[in-house]
Amino acid sequence: MKVEMWSDVVCPFCYIGKRRFEAALEQFEGRDQVDVILKSFQLDPTARKGEHSDIHAMLAKKYNVPYEKGKEMNNQMAEQAKEVGLEFNFDSVIPTNTKDAHRLSLLAKEKGKMYELMEQLMKAYFTEGRDVGSHDVLIDLAKDVGIDGEEARNVLAGDDFETGVEQDQQEAGQIGVQGVPFFVFNHKYAVSGAQPTETFLDVLQKVFEEEKNESKVQILNDQSKTEYCDGDSCS
Repeated sequence: MKVEMWSDVVCPFCYIGKRRFEAALEQFEGRDQVDVILKSFQLDPTARKGEHSDIHAMLAKKYNVPYEKGKEMNNQMAEQAKEVGLEFNFDSVIPTNTKDAHRLSLLAKEKGKMYELMEQLMKAYFTEGRDVGSHDVLIDLAKDVGIDGEEARNVLAGDDFETGVEQDQQEAGQIGVQGVPFFVFNHKYAVSGAQPTETFLDVLQKVFEEEKNESKVQILNDQSKTEYCDGDSCS
C-alpha cells in the first residue's frame, strides 16, 4: 500500500497528524506492506526568512483578534500536541520560509533519510525554537540524520531540488489539496487534516481489505465463449 502525505515543516496540524497516523500504523496488521511517501507543501511560499516575528502576533493578525486571543489559540494547539506526546513551545517558535527545508528534505529522500529529517525539522521548529530557515541550522539537522554536511551546504547554496518542491505543490493543487496535512492512500482515497488515529486506522484497513479481495485484472467477458490459447493447446 502506498500512502502519500503532503505537509509543511511549520504546520502544527501536520506534526500532530503525523503522530496520529504513526499510531494507527503501529496498530495496523499490514504495516510492513505500507510505503509512506512524504510530499512537500508550503503554506506560505511568500514568507520571509530572518525576521524572527512573534508567532502569537502573527496569528492574532491573521484572524483579526487581540494578541492574547492569538496566544490562547496557540496554547490550545500545544495542549492537542501533548495528547500525542509532542511538546510545542510557541513562545520560542521562529516563523520562516520553508522552501530550503523542503529542498533539503528531497536530498534526504535520495539518501533514504527523508522521514527522519522531516521529523527533526518539525521538532526543531516546534519544540526547540530553532530557525529552520537558517542554512547553518539545516546543515546541522542534515548531519544529525547522517547526511554529509558539505553536500547539504552545496545543495542549499544553489537551487537544487527546487523543481521537485514545486512539482509536489503543483500535484497537490491538481488533486484539490487546500490545506495540510493531506493523505492519499493508493491514489484512491484521501484523508484531509489531523484526523483521529481511529480514522486513519479505518482507512488503512479499508484499503488493505479492498486490495486483498480485488483481482488485479477484472475479466469483463464470458470466457466460455472466448477463443484463446492456454499453454500448449488452443480452443
